[in-house]
Amino acid sequence: MKPVHRNRRLGLIAAGAVLLGGAAWLIFAALERNISYFYTPSEAAEAGLGPDTRIRLGGLVQNGSLVHGDGLEITFRVTDGDATLPVAYAGIVPDLFREGQGVIAQGAFDEEGVFHAKTILAKHDENYIPKELEGISHEAADPAYIPPAN
Repeated sequence: MKPVHRNRRLGLIAAGAVLLGGAAWLIFAALERNISYFYTPSEAAEAGLGPDTRIRLGGLVQNGSLVHGDGLEITFRVTDGDATLPVAYAGIVPDLFREGQGVIAQGAFDEEGVFHAKTILAKHDENYIPKELEGISHEAADPAYIPPAN
Protein backbone atom coordinates (compact mmCIF):
# COMPACT_ATOMS: atom_id res chain seq x y z
CA MET A 1 0.00 0.00 0.00
CA LYS A 2 1.26 3.47 -0.97
CA PRO A 3 1.72 6.11 1.70
CA VAL A 4 -0.97 8.81 1.88
CA HIS A 5 1.51 11.71 1.56
CA ARG A 6 2.69 10.37 -1.81
CA ASN A 7 -0.89 10.42 -3.17
CA ARG A 8 -1.35 13.96 -1.87
CA ARG A 9 1.85 15.08 -3.59
CA LEU A 10 0.77 13.55 -6.90
CA GLY A 11 -2.65 15.18 -6.55
CA LEU A 12 -1.08 18.60 -5.93
CA ILE A 13 1.24 18.18 -8.92
CA ALA A 14 -1.68 17.15 -11.14
CA ALA A 15 -3.81 20.08 -9.94
CA GLY A 16 -0.91 22.48 -10.54
CA ALA A 17 -0.42 21.13 -14.05
CA VAL A 18 -4.14 21.57 -14.82
CA LEU A 19 -4.09 25.16 -13.50
CA LEU A 20 -0.93 25.98 -15.47
CA GLY A 21 -2.41 24.49 -18.65
CA GLY A 22 -5.63 26.48 -18.16
CA ALA A 23 -3.70 29.72 -17.63
CA ALA A 24 -1.63 29.09 -20.77
CA TRP A 25 -4.79 28.41 -22.79
CA LEU A 26 -6.37 31.69 -21.57
CA ILE A 27 -3.23 33.66 -22.49
CA PHE A 28 -3.00 32.21 -25.99
CA ALA A 29 -6.73 32.68 -26.60
CA ALA A 30 -6.46 36.36 -25.61
CA LEU A 31 -3.41 36.87 -27.82
CA GLU A 32 -5.13 35.28 -30.80
CA ARG A 33 -8.10 37.63 -30.51
CA ASN A 34 -5.94 40.73 -30.17
CA ILE A 35 -3.19 40.02 -32.68
CA SER A 36 -3.26 41.81 -36.02
CA TYR A 37 -0.96 40.85 -38.87
CA PHE A 38 0.58 43.35 -41.29
CA TYR A 39 -0.42 43.10 -44.97
CA THR A 40 0.33 45.20 -48.02
CA PRO A 41 -2.63 45.66 -50.42
CA SER A 42 -1.25 42.90 -52.69
CA GLU A 43 -0.88 40.46 -49.80
CA ALA A 44 -4.35 41.30 -48.44
CA ALA A 45 -5.94 40.74 -51.86
CA GLU A 46 -4.17 37.38 -52.25
CA ALA A 47 -4.95 36.24 -48.70
CA GLY A 48 -8.71 36.42 -49.25
CA LEU A 49 -9.34 37.72 -45.74
CA GLY A 50 -12.86 37.37 -44.47
CA PRO A 51 -14.96 40.17 -43.02
CA ASP A 52 -14.08 41.23 -39.47
CA THR A 53 -10.54 39.78 -39.63
CA ARG A 54 -8.41 42.40 -37.87
CA ILE A 55 -5.21 43.31 -39.71
CA ARG A 56 -2.81 46.20 -40.23
CA LEU A 57 -2.88 47.42 -43.84
CA GLY A 58 0.15 49.39 -44.97
CA GLY A 59 1.13 51.20 -48.13
CA LEU A 60 1.00 54.64 -49.67
CA VAL A 61 -2.05 56.90 -49.84
CA GLN A 62 -2.83 57.05 -53.57
CA ASN A 63 -2.71 60.56 -55.03
CA GLY A 64 -6.15 61.93 -55.86
CA SER A 65 -7.98 59.34 -53.75
CA LEU A 66 -8.48 61.27 -50.48
CA VAL A 67 -12.12 62.35 -50.04
CA HIS A 68 -13.39 64.16 -46.93
CA GLY A 69 -16.95 63.25 -46.00
CA ASP A 70 -19.29 64.49 -43.29
CA GLY A 71 -17.58 65.48 -40.06
CA LEU A 72 -14.42 63.48 -39.49
CA GLU A 73 -15.13 60.79 -42.10
CA ILE A 74 -12.60 60.26 -44.88
CA THR A 75 -12.07 57.70 -47.60
CA PHE A 76 -8.88 57.03 -49.52
CA ARG A 77 -7.06 54.27 -51.36
CA VAL A 78 -3.91 52.51 -50.16
CA THR A 79 -1.52 51.13 -52.76
CA ASP A 80 1.74 49.24 -52.88
CA GLY A 81 2.23 49.72 -56.62
CA ASP A 82 0.67 46.39 -57.54
CA ALA A 83 -2.72 46.50 -55.82
CA THR A 84 -4.95 49.23 -54.43
CA LEU A 85 -7.59 48.90 -51.71
CA PRO A 86 -10.27 51.35 -50.51
CA VAL A 87 -10.11 52.52 -46.88
CA ALA A 88 -12.76 54.30 -44.81
CA TYR A 89 -11.94 56.06 -41.54
CA ALA A 90 -13.86 58.21 -39.08
CA GLY A 91 -11.72 60.19 -36.70
CA ILE A 92 -8.86 62.63 -36.46
CA VAL A 93 -5.96 61.74 -38.74
CA PRO A 94 -2.32 62.39 -37.81
CA ASP A 95 -0.86 65.76 -38.86
CA LEU A 96 1.48 64.09 -41.35
CA PHE A 97 -1.28 62.11 -43.08
CA ARG A 98 -1.60 63.15 -46.73
CA GLU A 99 -1.63 61.77 -50.26
CA GLY A 100 1.56 60.14 -51.49
CA GLN A 101 2.79 59.35 -47.97
CA GLY A 102 3.14 56.07 -46.12
CA VAL A 103 0.32 54.95 -43.88
CA ILE A 104 -0.54 51.98 -41.71
CA ALA A 105 -4.23 51.48 -40.95
CA GLN A 106 -5.48 49.01 -38.37
CA GLY A 107 -8.96 47.61 -38.79
CA ALA A 108 -10.96 45.07 -40.79
CA PHE A 109 -12.62 44.57 -44.18
CA ASP A 110 -16.38 44.59 -44.60
CA GLU A 111 -18.42 42.34 -46.93
CA GLU A 112 -17.92 44.74 -49.90
CA GLY A 113 -14.11 44.70 -49.55
CA VAL A 114 -13.77 48.18 -48.01
CA PHE A 115 -11.21 48.36 -45.22
CA HIS A 116 -12.68 50.15 -42.17
CA ALA A 117 -9.77 51.56 -40.20
CA LYS A 118 -10.01 52.05 -36.45
CA THR A 119 -6.52 53.58 -36.21
CA ILE A 120 -4.38 55.48 -38.73
CA LEU A 121 -0.62 55.81 -38.32
CA ALA A 122 1.46 58.09 -40.53
CA LYS A 123 5.22 58.26 -40.86
CA HIS A 124 6.87 60.84 -38.64
CA ASP A 125 9.26 62.55 -41.09
CA GLU A 126 10.10 62.52 -44.77
CA ASN A 127 13.06 60.13 -44.39
CA TYR A 128 11.30 57.49 -42.32
CA ILE A 129 9.92 54.39 -44.02
CA PRO A 130 8.47 51.58 -41.88
CA LYS A 131 10.36 48.32 -42.25
CA GLU A 132 7.31 46.66 -43.81
CA LEU A 133 7.04 49.38 -46.50
CA GLU A 134 10.72 49.64 -47.51
CA GLY A 135 10.21 48.12 -50.98
CA ILE A 136 7.39 50.49 -52.01
CA SER A 137 8.39 53.61 -53.91
CA HIS A 138 6.46 56.87 -53.56
CA GLU A 139 5.78 56.82 -57.30
CA ALA A 140 3.46 53.85 -56.62
CA ALA A 141 1.01 56.29 -55.00
CA ASP A 142 0.56 58.18 -58.28
CA PRO A 143 -1.45 56.17 -60.85
CA ALA A 144 -0.34 58.57 -63.60
CA TYR A 145 3.38 58.03 -62.87
CA ILE A 146 5.39 56.85 -65.85
CA PRO A 147 8.93 55.67 -65.02
CA PRO A 148 11.70 57.48 -66.93
CA ALA A 149 13.15 55.68 -69.93
CA ASN A 150 16.78 54.57 -69.56
